[in-house]
Amino acid sequence: MTAKQRAALRSMANTLDPVLHIGKEGISDNLVKQAWDALEARELIKATVQKNAPFDAREACQQLCDRVHAEPVQVIGSRFVVYRQARENSRIKLEDL
Repeated sequence: MTAKQRAALRSMANTLDPVLHIGKEGISDNLVKQAWDALEARELIKATVQKNAPFDAREACQQLCDRVHAEPVQVIGSRFVVYRQARENSRIKLEDL
């Protein structure tokens, strides 16, 4: 992913509300399934890491991206944004950004 593509994805993520909330359970199999489904439906999602989580947002972003085969886009404070192109009906194409 190029810097220009990442910047375009960041601008799209500005208006998004968080769809995942990572708490004291950490990144469980259930959370991974929710993230997978959300990425298939939306391609670009925002998540928050709560104060009682076992790790910070950067670590959570990396672990989640590894498990759902996504690209990290941005980490700010306790929130992060990830992107993965949908297998069917993709709306966001990196080649067009």
